[in-house]
Amino acid sequence: MDVDNGFLLAIAGMAVASYACRIGGHLLMGYVTITPRVEAALKAIPLAVMIGIVTPAATAGKVPELAGLAAVWLAMKLTGKDVVAVLAGAAAVALCRFAGG
Repeated sequence: MDVDNGFLLAIAGMAVASYACRIGGHLLMGYVTITPRVEAALKAIPLAVMIGIVTPAATAGKVPELAGLAAVWLAMKLTGKDVVAVLAGAAAVALCRFAGG
């Protein structure tokens, strides 16, 4: 199996950039006083990221994505657990895509 050196370089570059962003955030947050407002903003970031990921798929209105959203909603209502909802949504999308072709 041949692996292109450019591909490996791209993977390494992305890994370095990802690590730099992560460690940079930790270093910079050492200079920030954690007030209740800052803490609330930090807790809202994961939800904002998920909304940014899900919104384009949901507005496309395709059946697998809508089934995934419905499965996530139902799993959250029944269990209240994020992990269960993520797994249910991924399973619903995968099942719809597998059944559809």
